[in-house]
Amino acid sequence: MQRNSRNRRGLTLVELIVAFTILLLLTGMAVPLTRFRVRREKERDLRLALREIHTAIDKYKDACDYGALGAESKKLDSECYPESLEMLVEGVKAAGAQDKKIKFLRRIPRDPFTGKREWGMRSVKDDPTSTSWGGSNVFSVYSKTYEKAPDGTPYAEW
Repeated sequence: MQRNSRNRRGLTLVELIVAFTILLLLTGMAVPLTRFRVRREKERDLRLALREIHTAIDKYKDACDYGALGAESKKLDSECYPESLEMLVEGVKAAGAQDKKIKFLRRIPRDPFTGKREWGMRSVKDDPTSTSWGGSNVFSVYSKTYEKAPDGTPYAEW
């Protein structure tokens, strides 16, 4: 009795093993690529957030140096840098105007690695590699993550 190939249904065990092996290999290659892509997106977002905050700090410094901000911005120890990041969002009273405020940020950007809107801050008098803030002004910000970039540099040093 000969079996007709038209009556045969389903897959053999060997065909199933081969199919699952191929799927396993493809999945094994896709996972590292996905992780790499996610890390790259976080790095890009970190660069953009740092650039946005540093630009706002620089604009605040320029406005203070040119006298566009009110007297409270020129405190003795601030050296024309903002006292906090919130100050950039809330705004600073403009010089000469009674109710006009100048805002430098819409909101504090989120750190993509920590997921929070909290940043490490450095004042003018702090050491560039310091992880503690002097508290007198905000000269620079850094990520509070302990993770490192693929080249080995900590993201906190970006």
